[in-house]
Amino acid sequence: MITENNDLSHTSLTSLYEQDFQLWIEQTINCLKNNHFNILDTDHLIEELNDLGSSNKATLESNLAILMAHLLKLTVQADAPDTMKNSWYNSVDEHRQRIQKQLQKTPSLKSYWDSALLEAYPDARKLAIKEGKRASWGLRIPAETEYPLDCPFSQLEILDENFYGIFQSL
Repeated sequence: MITENNDLSHTSLTSLYEQDFQLWIEQTINCLKNNHFNILDTDHLIEELNDLGSSNKATLESNLAILMAHLLKLTVQADAPDTMKNSWYNSVDEHRQRIQKQLQKTPSLKSYWDSALLEAYPDARKLAIKEGKRASWGLRIPAETEYPLDCPFSQLEILDENFYGIFQSL
């Protein structure tokens, strides 16, 4: 910890990172606030900032994958019972809201959208196919070929609160 004598050194801050991450964060913030740049553990700080950016991107990709998986299911399994489709509608709404909130809080992620879509769509397709194979109650199990290899949804559709798939809308 930084005392009145400023006796925290770069070495002790670096070792603190390994011992108590939360305390390291608090002390790093304290150093920044008090302009004690010479004792910052810059290597770990840079690493953590990079990880934070990667985490934001991964969260966007994850929410996109789930949202698109359920848009695909609503499109391909349009004949599913309403009870099943209602669950998919709810999931679309929830993940769309998460994405919109994330883009609002971190507008620079908008420049990552195309890359995120390319990363997320194959996962979304795989998830939709896997879940589609679990169809029960005499439902038709869709063929894998019914799920497009390329994302059929535009960014506007994905973010549109009233869009629920190519053939489906509430």
